Amino acid sequence: MPWKEVDIVNLREEFVFKSMSSAMSVTDLCNEYNISRKTGYKWIKRFKEQGLYGLKNESRKPKSTPGSLTEDVSCELIRIKHNCRKSWGPKKVQAIYARRFGEENTPSVSSVKRVLDKAGFVNHRRRKRADPPASIKNRVEPDEPNQVWTVDFKGWWKTRDGTRCEPLTIRDEYSRFILCLKVFEDTKTKHVRSSFENLFGLYGLPEMIRSDNGSPFANSFSPLGLTKLSAWWVSLGVQLDRITPGRPDQNGAHERMHKDIYEDLECSPSLNLENSQAAFDEWRKEFNWQRPHERINMKFPGEIYTASSAKYNPEPSDIVYPANWQERRITSTGTIWLSSAPIFITNSLAGYVVGLQAAGDHLDVWFDNLMLGSIDLKLMKFNAIRGKSRKRRSKG
Repeated sequence: MPWKEVDIVNLREEFVFKSMSSAMSVTDLCNEYNISRKTGYKWIKRFKEQGLYGLKNESRKPKSTPGSLTEDVSCELIRIKHNCRKSWGPKKVQAIYARRFGEENTPSVSSVKRVLDKAGFVNHRRRKRADPPASIKNRVEPDEPNQVWTVDFKGWWKTRDGTRCEPLTIRDEYSRFILCLKVFEDTKTKHVRSSFENLFGLYGLPEMIRSDNGSPFANSFSPLGLTKLSAWWVSLGVQLDRITPGRPDQNGAHERMHKDIYEDLECSPSLNLENSQAAFDEWRKEFNWQRPHERINMKFPGEIYTASSAKYNPEPSDIVYPANWQERRITSTGTIWLSSAPIFITNSLAGYVVGLQAAGDHLDVWFDNLMLGSIDLKLMKFNAIRGKSRKRRSKG
């Protein structure tokens, strides 16, 4: 049985001292202290071998850990990591160690990762929200021009006179044709919209535009990430597609073009923005008309691309919803009025008409073919859709 929780070390001292001097048998002493004979003899033996120190609790930590790495091995792993590229992970470090010291002496990947983590070489990513806002995803592999356009900002650098250079890149996914390569000092919506207005006038409308989740293409605080720019696209009849956050590979061909821009233009910056734009224009001409691409059978993008048959109307009419739906125009403050009550939807859709579809005790709110969320008719409050986006309604 266990010792009573008083001052356990003092009780053990008292017990062993009595066992040495008392006429009582060990069995009687064990009964007095309410412990087993096995426990009693253990502490007597420990006292004889180690003195009073032997009556203290020993560490529960194992005296040896099978498979643990020696200090020399850990230091060598850290030395390898320090001398290699920052992007190399534990698998590459393990492979280099194995080449030097043999497979049989090489620690596991998990052990290497643990050593690198303790040494501060591992960057831990923040956990994503369990229930993120719904996003728009329309994965389409185009088989002709203008089915998908892709857009992004390359990422800024400074010209030689110190001006910030923000290249906007827009291309046709199927033909690889670069539609726009424009230099700005910032990423404001007005610049991007102006560029798209020019492109729509020249080439017509695409069926879909793919972007990442950054500004001005998306806003994480708005239903479905809609912004003033992307809402304008939808109002023109253009569908949206966004890559998964942290997955630039989902727009891989566009990112590959950015790598070429980095090597050919960013690494040798021009004097100012005017010179940068001239260099970009020349580079775009070469890319479209002189550079063969393997994906299109070594043809030039300019040989494949043709303008869209969908014409651009700079003043589109309001979106029309089914006859049995209610319609409300969103005010400049992002609200609609329902039963004399203002309900906030989003500033991104200011000026546009949304459709309200009755669904029991709430109203589903639609912007064209996109469901934004629902209005709780008891609380008169709008709740944006979260998690997976709802299936689009059919137009008719």
